[in-house]
Amino acid sequence: MEIRHLRYFLAVVEMRGFTRAADHLGVSQPPLSRQIRDLEIELGVDLFERGTRPVQLTEAGRLLFEQAAPVVAAVDQIKSTIKRWKQARRPRFAVGVVGSILHGDMPAMIRRFRAAMPDVEVELIEMITLEQVAALKTGRIDAGLGRVRIDDPAIVREVLFEEPLMVAVPIDSALAADAGPLPIAALEAERVILYPSQPRPSYADQVLGLLARNAVVPAASREVREVQTALGLVAVGDGVAIVPEALSQTRHGNIVYRQLQGQGVVSPVILSLRASDSSAAARAFRDAGRDTWPASAAAPGPS
Repeated sequence: MEIRHLRYFLAVVEMRGFTRAADHLGVSQPPLSRQIRDLEIELGVDLFERGTRPVQLTEAGRLLFEQAAPVVAAVDQIKSTIKRWKQARRPRFAVGVVGSILHGDMPAMIRRFRAAMPDVEVELIEMITLEQVAALKTGRIDAGLGRVRIDDPAIVREVLFEEPLMVAVPIDSALAADAGPLPIAALEAERVILYPSQPRPSYADQVLGLLARNAVVPAASREVREVQTALGLVAVGDGVAIVPEALSQTRHGNIVYRQLQGQGVVSPVILSLRASDSSAAARAFRDAGRDTWPASAAAPGPS
């Protein structure tokens, strides 16, 4: 039994005849009669007294009418409710973002985007760059803000900002004695804590590449899953961690942050969008990023 059968049955009852019901439903009478007959066969009863005008319900027909009317009304109410919800729902723009970027100027970027697209609801989802690529391609997110350059023909990328890097050192370390920039070569004797350990490639590989470019071989290294774990280990004196400048805003009584000095001691903030997305929201999000970091956006980034 389908809702269509019940609608046809109710129409015949309410219109008090097959001809008027067919006109009301916008169908011809023979298909309508077949639908009613199929319903009677399925139920194993006659629903109408044959040969009466206007049509008269049998006892079984009256019982079905009492049960069918509220069922069809409930289905219609569901459709109406969903339709109103769809009309009232604000469009959603989901952004995957690396956790460290949340501590910098990204909140200003989000405020600019909201001002430009007040009817769009922004949802921020923390995920590393590698996860963002997959999420963009499946439609789970609409934009990504990450740090790792990952080439994929389905994704367009733009470097919004080259963020300076700092080193987090324990407060009782000799490296914490001065306040000025610290040459990256000073990390030769240190244990460097890297994050995230998985999945790769990640920011950890970026830091390893930075050390290699500057010919720095740390005394030891350790990989952890999250930046909070890395900073916790720094706080207890278990090593040092190279972090984006924005993370220095997360003050910790047992950590000192020092600017790093060396070749390429920056980490990019990279905007990723689907190559096929030409929506107004995507353009507004890109523009919000360029307006937030105008000096960096002027320079061409990776495509």
